[in-house]
Amino acid sequence: MKTSPRTTPPFRADHVGSFLRPKYLLDAREQKARGEIKAAQLRLVEDKAITEIVQFQQDVGMSSITDGEFRRTYFHIDFLEQLGGVKTDIPVTIIKPDGTQELAPPVMRVIDKVRHFKDIQRADFEYLKSQIAPGKTAKVTIPSPTMLHFRGGRAGISKEHYPELEPDFYQDVANTYGDELRSLAAAGCTYVQMDDTNLAYLCDEKMREAARQRGDDPNELPHRYAKFINLVVAQKPPGMTLAMHLCRGNFKSTHAASGNYEPVAEALLSEMNLDAYFLEYDDDRSGDFRPLRYLPKGKIVVLGLVTTKFGAMESKDDLKRRIDEAARYAPLDQLCLSPQCGFSSTVHGNDIAVEAQRNKLRLVVETAQEVWG
Repeated sequence: MKTSPRTTPPFRADHVGSFLRPKYLLDAREQKARGEIKAAQLRLVEDKAITEIVQFQQDVGMSSITDGEFRRTYFHIDFLEQLGGVKTDIPVTIIKPDGTQELAPPVMRVIDKVRHFKDIQRADFEYLKSQIAPGKTAKVTIPSPTMLHFRGGRAGISKEHYPELEPDFYQDVANTYGDELRSLAAAGCTYVQMDDTNLAYLCDEKMREAARQRGDDPNELPHRYAKFINLVVAQKPPGMTLAMHLCRGNFKSTHAASGNYEPVAEALLSEMNLDAYFLEYDDDRSGDFRPLRYLPKGKIVVLGLVTTKFGAMESKDDLKRRIDEAARYAPLDQLCLSPQCGFSSTVHGNDIAVEAQRNKLRLVVETAQEVWG
């Protein structure tokens, strides 16, 4: 059964946002770190790289276009550290016993009242928008507000400024995000994606136990986060699509968590008032599609069936079979297709070739056209 293409985001063929950085951009970032070039000079290099990655996305047929997160080192820290009242620590790379590397999650500490004291993404969005072709949609990716709570729990939030978390802490963060969304909307932005590892981590028993050790109930947290996210959604400007991507970790082709979506599915899909969800479904770590039964009418799930961690190509037949499986639990017209994550959630990038990145996006576009028309 074929359904109609989508003219508003998310699109039948979509993507999460980050792309492999070109070497000349990485070199320029190192020069800036050594003090050999100024921030303005680095920005010019970033501009060039973004112009190229915009053309890359348009060439492979994507309708949503990002700046590849080319101005960031980490998908989350670069944004969160620009919020008033927030202190972030640089993540530490850990060498595991098997020799693989893992990024130890940074702790974000709230040391003062959380507030929005400047536009964070607006200038970056305005440059992105100036580079895209007519008919394409510029998408901005930002970290989820839940990150300000989950990593450190109650202990990571100043008791002096927030003796109780409810309602002031959650409302202050929501107002801060609302200010940023209004800033973006004023510049013409209609598509924002919040990247959230925390709900995906709450599907993993190790992470659930860590939450217990911090004094949180992993069964209650998803519902509390649904209320938290809804405080942000309540401030969403008219005409803006607000989506969430759930990520289980994405650093140099490694992951941090596993587990079926069942522990968070009802809170995520039924209780949050978001427009769309990007869900990782590229391997057995994600479990089956049964959690999609909670998806209400009017919402979209983008199935992340194509891995960004490895270069081996999926087949169209396998992708179509899995889309059919998902459609047993949610209507096909409420489903879309994407890679499972970004190709470079941090500046380091996944262990995948640029050409494989291109081929995987083309695969998503072609499969979506054949499934949805």
